[in-house]
Amino acid sequence: MIRELFEEIINYIKDNKRKTLGGFIGLLIGILILVIGFFKTIFIALCTWLGYYLGSKSYSEEDLKKFIDRLFSPSKRM
Repeated sequence: MIRELFEEIINYIKDNKRKTLGGFIGLLIGILILVIGFFKTIFIALCTWLGYYLGSKSYSEEDLKKFIDRLFSPSKRM
């Protein structure tokens, strides 16, 4: 009985990967908002997106150094 239910759940997850992932992400975001607050959750999401974006680019070491220098250059600060 329990084994059959477990197999049905596994099959559903395999057949609906995007729905399951979306549901899990929604649950995680909801829990984060309730536990740490809205703005902290937004900050975490932005940092995660930035990490994903930088990780998905195939930067050479010099390109990454130039990007970081440009990001933290003193000339842009007031």
